[in-house]
Amino acid sequence: MNTEDIRKSSDPDLAGSFAAIQRATRSAQDLPIKTKTSIFVMLDGKDGELTATGLIKMREKETPQAQEL
Repeated sequence: MNTEDIRKSSDPDLAGSFAAIQRATRSAQDLPIKTKTSIFVMLDGKDGELTATGLIKMREKETPQAQEL
């Protein structure tokens, strides 16, 4: 598996995909926040539940640059 940062790719589409994935993640988190429900994710090979409250706390800890995406 190649562990090089995808943002450093010479292919502009591939390099830009990182930001697109971040935007998609944020968009997927918006619905549970609006509806006060949870989403299920896999982190480090383990299933986990992120509640709306947990997602809001995660966003509060984000850097201002990440919030602009």
